[in-house]
Amino acid sequence: MINPSEFPELEALSREIRKKTLYAIGKLGVGHIGGALSIADILALLYGKEMRYDPKNPQMEDRDILVLSKGHAGPALYAVLALKGFFPLDWLDTLNRGGTRLPSHCDRNRTPGIDMTTGSLGQGLSAACGIALARKIDRSRATIFAIIGDGESQEGQNWEAAMFAAQYKLGNLIAFTDYNKLQIDGSTDEIMSLSDIEGKWRSFGWFVSRCGGHDFDAMHEAVRGAREQGAAGGKPSMIILDTVKGRGASFCEGRIESHNMPVTMEMAAEAITALGGE
Repeated sequence: MINPSEFPELEALSREIRKKTLYAIGKLGVGHIGGALSIADILALLYGKEMRYDPKNPQMEDRDILVLSKGHAGPALYAVLALKGFFPLDWLDTLNRGGTRLPSHCDRNRTPGIDMTTGSLGQGLSAACGIALARKIDRSRATIFAIIGDGESQEGQNWEAAMFAAQYKLGNLIAFTDYNKLQIDGSTDEIMSLSDIEGKWRSFGWFVSRCGGHDFDAMHEAVRGAREQGAAGGKPSMIILDTVKGRGASFCEGRIESHNMPVTMEMAAEAITALGGE
């Protein structure tokens, strides 16, 4: 279990991720705010506790790697990378503008700390599988993490990747589904229900757990269990995170239209204030 004294640090980091995400999108005036805020807590856990990395040496050998398949949530990832020192915080002012190092969707050629270009939904997990297999062949101690969206889970390539990961016993792969249950055109149940999402992943040979995606203790325990399963039997792991789209900002929390919506600086400032910021 996480030592209770560590909760304030993770909670504080997640609040800062949300504030910086709101600021960057508010300054731009539009963005994928809902799906960015729903992953702020898992990003805080990964970069605040679970992952091995060096901001001064982003290409460090044997570093842990994150593939953010839902690349449109890049602003949240940029926020935590900036907070951890991969690049200056003032880069956030340039989000998705001409000449930026921080495009709307993640680009490994532009941004320090981004290990995979993503945003073509349904493809990120396949990339994570390839990286995990390469690291396994190299006998690397790296763990490959991936975050996929529930909407993109309707795409077939994910399930090809699922077969691949089980076949090649990629125990060094831990994936998360951001299960906020909303996608660009409606709820996932309305568009194409994922039904028994846990059973689906189990049937493909993965170790599966499910927990609240805003509960640090539960998420840490899920990652611990995934690491143990991967080391013992070589099973890839899928952790289903029950999240709320737009979590932490009242103007977009739980709203379908938050997938990509106009956000004024006034809206952002009000939400940042509510999170304890200026």
